Amino acid sequence: MSATPDPTAPVRQDFVRQIVRDDLASGKHDAIKTRFPPEPNGYLHIGHAKAICLDFGIASEFGGVCNLRLDDTNPIKEDPEYVAAIQEDVRWLGFEWNELRHASDYFEVFYLAAEKLVRQGDAFVCDLSAEQVREYRGSLTEPGRPSPFRDRSVEENLDLLRRMRAGEFADGSRTLRAKIDMAAGNINLRDPALYRVKKVPHQNTGDAWPIYPMYDYAHSLSDAIEGITHSLCTLEFEDHRPLYDWCVDKVDLANSPELLKPLTDNRLPFEARKPRQIEFSRANLNYTVMSKRKLMALVQAGLVDGWDDPRMPTLQGIRRRGYTPASLRLFAERLGVSKQNSLIDFSVLEGCLREDLDAAAPRRMAVVEPLKLVLTNLADHHAETLTFPNHPKDESFGSREVPFSNELWIEHDDFAEVPPKGFKRLIPGGEVRLRGAGIVRCDEVVKDDAGNLVELRGTLDPESRPGMEGANRKIKGTIHWVSARHAVEAEIRLYDRLFSVPNPDDDSDGKTYQDHLNPDSRRTATGYVEPSAAQAAPEQTFQFERLGYFSADRRDHTPAKPVFNRSVTLRDIWAGKA
Repeated sequence: MSATPDPTAPVRQDFVRQIVRDDLASGKHDAIKTRFPPEPNGYLHIGHAKAICLDFGIASEFGGVCNLRLDDTNPIKEDPEYVAAIQEDVRWLGFEWNELRHASDYFEVFYLAAEKLVRQGDAFVCDLSAEQVREYRGSLTEPGRPSPFRDRSVEENLDLLRRMRAGEFADGSRTLRAKIDMAAGNINLRDPALYRVKKVPHQNTGDAWPIYPMYDYAHSLSDAIEGITHSLCTLEFEDHRPLYDWCVDKVDLANSPELLKPLTDNRLPFEARKPRQIEFSRANLNYTVMSKRKLMALVQAGLVDGWDDPRMPTLQGIRRRGYTPASLRLFAERLGVSKQNSLIDFSVLEGCLREDLDAAAPRRMAVVEPLKLVLTNLADHHAETLTFPNHPKDESFGSREVPFSNELWIEHDDFAEVPPKGFKRLIPGGEVRLRGAGIVRCDEVVKDDAGNLVELRGTLDPESRPGMEGANRKIKGTIHWVSARHAVEAEIRLYDRLFSVPNPDDDSDGKTYQDHLNPDSRRTATGYVEPSAAQAAPEQTFQFERLGYFSADRRDHTPAKPVFNRSVTLRDIWAGKA
């Protein structure tokens, strides 16, 4: 079903959207169709979020549709676990695909197209090993040499291709190669492989295929089969575009209904047309790595707690940390669409989350590093209920009841026996405002035999409660608290950037990205939260006042044993480290 364009949405200007507008205005296309084509060989990451937002966003903005197509042509590395996660991630980001397709749906079409290329003299079966192919390919400055098998007859090539298909030959012993130009300046056109022998079961087709198509071949023909109008991909595929166009033009699916019979016989519509590939810059973030291979190595080496570790740049990971779909869509919008690769500062991503959560997250009080404060002028077992707004900037969030007693937990850092210059919180003999409760003075500092701080004792000014005249006294500092008698103990996971250097991929110093893992990327504390925070649903996010934004862990949190992940600090704590 086509999306209906939102007439109130702002008109976005970039070179991709301009191409689409021009194609619609000229009548080249009467409807837009895009696709998001991930390989199910790992989990999607932040870079994919930009591609998802562009592929689905373009379709939606121009009243078109977007398919989700799993590019499953390499069964050795693919897993149904990844397939399920990809679908979950796309929906989590707020998008719905027109149709779910797989490259493996088209294996029969790809093969018939391969036979057509052989009959046209545009492809041949080659017996060179992978090492020999590299040797014959030449270099950027030297032309390649033709394979000694390049001039086989059409009949011999057809026979060998059919025997490859029948499973007669060993893995790696033969390939089907395009016959293009071994002297081409673009190495991708030097007779690239279209099929390889690989006797591996496939999760969708079982043992039906002992040969599998190469990515460039399958991707271009899949786009043509589905009637994709604009095939959007990242800049590294720019040099592959001539091969993409070669495959589309030589096979000519739009004018070859006989090749699509395996699909039309299955009642799939004939949608074939010539697609256009357009490249844009990918989202590269500092302080992280985006290579699926490197991310998988971190998981397999046990350096992180799986693909959904909240420090990982995977969508599953940052979702678990507390990032929101809206923040990622805003991030993609802020990045824009260009032809220029650049390294984006991690603070841009964090800023998008802060901007979303500042408006969307209700407030709660929590203490991460607790220090006991006993109010000696209140009776033992004193208890009362105070009313707090859930959001200071938005009355529609309503209010909540917060218990208050004579024993409180305050943040350890909110007290200093010997205060540094400019310290505005609690000191011996000093006063501070307790958020929403009044002004308190520290009268006594209690230590154990080893000299460690154990407890503070103080008094609450009874004339300084909110709304009283005494509350207007000028007090420099305000601190938060939770009632010790009512608070719920919580596991607080303090996450930070996974790497300690801006470009962990840079190995010029002889170190690998794994040598740059940030030892402080996760710290776990036992803190306390007010009762209403403990009742959070998994993935519910709060601003813990003065501390940052925290999300109830989607796997481990329960009201009885709360677990909160710090999603992002209130301010950029890395700004001074660069």
